[in-house]
Amino acid sequence: MNDKNLDTNKNLFAEIKNLIEQGKQQVAQAINAGLTATYWHIGKLIQDDILQNSRANYGQNILLRLSEKLTKEYGKGWSEKQLRHCLRFAENFSDIQIVSTLWRQFSWSHFKEIIYLKTDLEREFYIQMCRIEKWSVRALRKKIDSMLFERTAISKHPYKSFYLFSIELTF
Repeated sequence: MNDKNLDTNKNLFAEIKNLIEQGKQQVAQAINAGLTATYWHIGKLIQDDILQNSRANYGQNILLRLSEKLTKEYGKGWSEKQLRHCLRFAENFSDIQIVSTLWRQFSWSHFKEIIYLKTDLEREFYIQMCRIEKWSVRALRKKIDSMLFERTAISKHPYKSFYLFSIELTF
């Protein structure tokens, strides 16, 4: 079959191309959801273990030991820093239902930006803005760095502007 014959059925190529692109996107979303769920559950397990033993030194030591063992078993990517991200994730998003709603919209990189914000209200603000405006991770980081939350809170109409973004997460 030459290109001339294929040109007569442009729709076939376009439909197949569309199916391939949709499939790629679905696979990427499934992988992201799986990774995000895994990171949350790891953070929750670590959190529960540290809280159960309620010793700060124990928490420091366990992350280091876990990191060493996981890195040996699974390779790089399981650094102590990564485990701290998982722990922080579970601490800031204690409800798996909220997490499962958000992982359909956000990548792990989005979550890593959001989990280090200072307050729940600030996290909610950026989650809502990111969700509504469909920000990339780069755009989210830029908005955080430009202190959009703080600027919105002290704008001309702080109560009106701030109220719009202080909606609780009820998806």
